[in-house]
Amino acid sequence: MKLSPLAQGKFQSVFWAALPVVGLVAAWMLVDNRRLLALTVLNGLTLAGLYFLVASGFTLVFGLMRVVNLAHGSLFLLGGYVGYSAGLASGSWLVALLAGFVAAALAGVLMQGLAFNRMVGQDLRQTLATIGLSIMMADIFLWLWGGDTYQFDAPDWLTGTVALPLVHKYAEFRLVVLALSCVIGLGLWLLLHRTRVGMMIRAGVDDKDMLSSVGVNVERLFLVTFAIGAGLAGLAGVVGGTALSVAPGEDVRYLLASLVVVLVGGMGSITGAALGALLIGLAETFGQTYAPTYGVVFTFVIMVAALAFRPNGLMGKPA
Repeated sequence: MKLSPLAQGKFQSVFWAALPVVGLVAAWMLVDNRRLLALTVLNGLTLAGLYFLVASGFTLVFGLMRVVNLAHGSLFLLGGYVGYSAGLASGSWLVALLAGFVAAALAGVLMQGLAFNRMVGQDLRQTLATIGLSIMMADIFLWLWGGDTYQFDAPDWLTGTVALPLVHKYAEFRLVVLALSCVIGLGLWLLLHRTRVGMMIRAGVDDKDMLSSVGVNVERLFLVTFAIGAGLAGLAGVVGGTALSVAPGEDVRYLLASLVVVLVGGMGSITGAALGALLIGLAETFGQTYAPTYGVVFTFVIMVAALAFRPNGLMGKPA
């Protein structure tokens, strides 16, 4: 998705003209209520961490493997619902976390093995198939778990608060979400750029036939990659259900967030997904806090600015 050169030029002119105004507004917020500003920044960072957990799996599947999986949000919801049931039965949040990851990963394996493997390079068929699949999954979830809103209870060792400057007390679990997203992001980056498996994944995307000719089972490699991406969405469903909630409609919300994060950050880039999630998380939180009526505009401006200045995303490679 790219803007025309004329649209890019107009937007860049408006952006630079509006930048001083944005700076003045930011200075006013800092002076007016520093505690609210600090709290908003922290909430934005933790929301960005949650968005990254979902989008990291999406960038593996969509950005790297070029599979248009518009049922990715349904995998988030599947992980949340299965994790909730497993946690309720076992009484363990860690069991819920594992169950959410495994359930979504298995669903991803089925999707890749039975559907996407037969539609390689057919973007339109993948799009239509996954839209239909997401509608079916939403109805199944509604049948099995109803239309109620579910929220996980965090383990006792994560229910405390942490003393921080300006904010005074902040929920420990939210900081754990941020730390978890950093650990997973670093792990994925190392996997893709510092291991033989990551090298094969990237080589398989660029030239599948060449990789197959040297004896690599590309189908199995892609199946594992898809399982990891889907599993991360399921894991995020449990984390999101603990930090916020799990309910019908959340699949669409997190799918759209993942799409915007990948567009802003750049397709196939873990670093780009982290930057995109950071910008979108902060923009959404600041919008809800300081301009709730026009909060969605903040995210829209970030996306259009990225397309105007970096059409391939902040960390995307030139086409």
